[in-house]
Amino acid sequence: MRIGELARRTGVSERSLRYYEEQGLLHPERTAGGHREFPSTAVETVVRIQELFAAGLCSAKIVQFLPCMGEEGRKRATPLLVEDLLVERERINRMIKDLARSRDVLDQVITEARDTVGDPS
Repeated sequence: MRIGELARRTGVSERSLRYYEEQGLLHPERTAGGHREFPSTAVETVVRIQELFAAGLCSAKIVQFLPCMGEEGRKRATPLLVEDLLVERERINRMIKDLARSRDVLDQVITEARDTVGDPS
């Protein structure tokens, strides 16, 4: 499929898809006319890339992790990769705790603000 089709099927801009290619995350073939041709598996790959970006991983880490995802990829995992994944997981856990703490503070501010709304003093 061409880049426009992949963009439509994934909801990711063509510009982002070109960036993914530049970063080594996608590997399209080129037609004789120079157009990118992506395999049908690229849809799932782009979804995974988006998930990993959403988790806060940078493209350099995603390049390392992506080949080890999925059924075939699990066979490529190394002890160092597993350690890197555990580090990323711990980072995400810290982010979740920080966000929960921020939400609790916001909830407290909302409660206090509601108590004073309509109170002229």
